[in-house]
Amino acid sequence: MHCECIIYWPTVETGRRGMTEAGWPKPAAMDEDAFPYEGPPEWRDRLLEALRGVVDPEVGLAIVDLGLVYGVALDDRHCGVQLTMTSAACPLGDLIVADAQAALAGVLPEGVTIAVDLVWDPPWTPDRMSERARRIMGW
Repeated sequence: MHCECIIYWPTVETGRRGMTEAGWPKPAAMDEDAFPYEGPPEWRDRLLEALRGVVDPEVGLAIVDLGLVYGVALDDRHCGVQLTMTSAACPLGDLIVADAQAALAGVLPEGVTIAVDLVWDPPWTPDRMSERARRIMGW
């Protein structure tokens, strides 16, 4: 399994399922699917559960519940994930990216490359958090 991390500052693609009309990812609290997904339907739940196992150690919550996963795309050779952090100054960003790569590598077939892209546009806001995360945080 080949894993790579690419850090860049792109805008999120428009026109995908789970996007607002302006092309921004819908916050997890507004999207029953938690994040946009493109790929074979039978893989969606496995990838979702793998990413639910990745925890932001500063907050103690899953990156899915925090709304840090902006999108996942899977085909027969490649899995691409767009993640953000709650802040560009997050000291644990590299750890979270590595944990996401490891979690996906644990469920994907051998030979599928994994690219976890750290993106900053749009910026994360607490509105992206799931209802579960809000309850736990007392918000």
